[in-house]
Parts: sequence; structure tokens; C-alpha cells
Amino acid sequence: MLKAIIVGASGYAGAKLAYYLTKHPNIELVALTVSENSLDGGKLISDYDLYPQLKGVVDLPLIATADYSSLINDIDIVFLATEHSVSHDIAPYFLEKGCTVFDLSGAFRVNSSSFYTQFYGFEHQHKQWLDKAVYGLAEWNFEAIKQAQLIAVPGCYPTASQLPLKPLIEEDLLDKRQWPIINAVSGVSGAGRKPSTNNIFCEVSLHAYGLFTHRHQPEIATHLGQEIIFTPHLGCFKQGIHATITCLVKEGVTSDDILNALNKYYQDKPLIRVYQKDWPALKSVIGLPYCDIGFVLKGQHLILISVEDNLLKGAAAQAVQCMNIRFGFDETTALL
Repeated sequence: MLKAIIVGASGYAGAKLAYYLTKHPNIELVALTVSENSLDGGKLISDYDLYPQLKGVVDLPLIATADYSSLINDIDIVFLATEHSVSHDIAPYFLEKGCTVFDLSGAFRVNSSSFYTQFYGFEHQHKQWLDKAVYGLAEWNFEAIKQAQLIAVPGCYPTASQLPLKPLIEEDLLDKRQWPIINAVSGVSGAGRKPSTNNIFCEVSLHAYGLFTHRHQPEIATHLGQEIIFTPHLGCFKQGIHATITCLVKEGVTSDDILNALNKYYQDKPLIRVYQKDWPALKSVIGLPYCDIGFVLKGQHLILISVEDNLLKGAAAQAVQCMNIRFGFDETTALL
């Protein structure tokens, strides 16, 4: 039995992680922590004002601390559901103690120090770990994840954006003179639990943000090896991401070519579902760990539709999927 802790457990993704890990037959969830100044410190995660749906399932207390020395004994796995600056600072501590770390933040997703200076506004201080980090896009980095000590779990937007495009790039079906245009809409849970007028449900309508400046754009482009135009939107719904991706394919490429490419890479991947005659909607994935992909081709113009639950395949479920791969369990254990 492997022992695990979750740092930053009071957030939406942290709570989903706690649920999955409690269900996992090979994992003992030992502790849940929050920041030392958190108002949630001392509460049970299943308290009424937090996640009462976890009552009787996960009733562990939220430990408010910045000192993990008393918690780290015999711990095998650490999940960091924390801000990127926090993950950057504390991940090396757990790694040096021999733990395997699954980081849900952006602190180690791109193996380039200059990336963080340009897009995150800080100088990365842990190049040795940045160089060793494996990007946890589970369906594509399976072998590397199996050997990694630090797995950087992709963001929700990058997961929904990359999964439809990577097979087409690998099979050289796209006309690269036109950059893929990704318009993706996220539910308000993607902004986290901390309230502001930007994410209070009654204040949200539908709006684009981060035009040409969102830090997920270079993450997506780097791991695709393909320049893109990425425009995120905040929608007035709770959970999920709906990505509409417009591409130009090479002359002569058919719908069968697109379908064959998607099936070539995903037919044996249990958490990817490819639609052949229709395209998916958010209702097909909310509360489930899947990414669903559909498409329509007209001439050389291709529209890809990708949907996922931003808290699950876009965060907690993919982290658990990576953990399952890393430790040799069936990759859907505790997820399905």
C-alpha cells in the first residue's frame, strides 16, 4: 500500500483528488494540507461549508501548515494542488525526501527556464528538477511517466487542446501555413474557489480573456511543436471545457484520414472517446474522467470539437491516471 498526501486539498481539484485516492485500492491517503493561514485549517474536508458530498467518504481534517516534516515520514506520493509559485518552492523539498510528486500547477510543465521568466514573471530556481520533470499528458508520455519522479500534470485547456491535434500533427495531415485556431470555453470552477467579481456565478456571462497573452498558449504550442492561436473564454456554467479548433488540412486529406489518425493513437486509450458520426457536448463528460473528440471536415477546412471536465481529465483524474501509470496499476483504477 502506497501512502499519499495532498497539498492544497481545499481547492476543487484537491477535493476531487481526495475522493479518487480514497477509492483507490493501492493508496492510503494519509493527510490533507492547506496553507498555514487558510481559514479552512482544522475543518474536515467533508464539513458542510466545504465538500459535504464527501461526508462518510473522506472525513480527514485539513491541516494548516508550512512545515511538512512531521507528515513526510514514509510518504511515497505527494500531490500538489497549489499555485505555481507554491509548487515551485516546495516541490524540491518532497523530491529530495524521495517522494514521487504530481504537480497540478504550471511550475514544471515546460523544460525551459526562460519560459517562466517570460510567461510567469519569475526566475525559475530549480533547473535541475525542471530538466527532469515529465509532462503528464498521459496518453502521449506513457513510457516517460513510468520512470519519472516529478510529473507535471498539464493544464485543463492544454489537455483539451492538444489531444485532438497531436494525432493529426504526428500523421502530417495539417497544412501548417494556417495555425490551428483554438477557441475554448471553461466553466467558472476553472478560476478556483477564491471568490472575486470575475468568477462569481451571477457576475459571469461569457467573455474572452488573455487574448494573445494567456500562459497556456506557449505551453500548448511548445508541446505540440506547432504555433497556434489560443483564445480562452469564461462561461456561465460550473464545470467543463468545450474547445472548438479550426484547422486547414493538406489537399487530398479525407474524413477517413482524420478518423484513422485519431483511432490509431486512441483506440486503446480508455479515457479518450472518439466520435465518428457526431460531435460531443459537455454533458457527455461532466463528472467523468474522459476527453471526448469529434470533428467535421469540409474541403480542406477541419473543425475539431474536444470536451472534458476541467476538474477531472483537466486536473485530478489525469493526475491519478499518471499515478496509475507511474506505479504500474491499470490506468483507470479508481477513475471508472
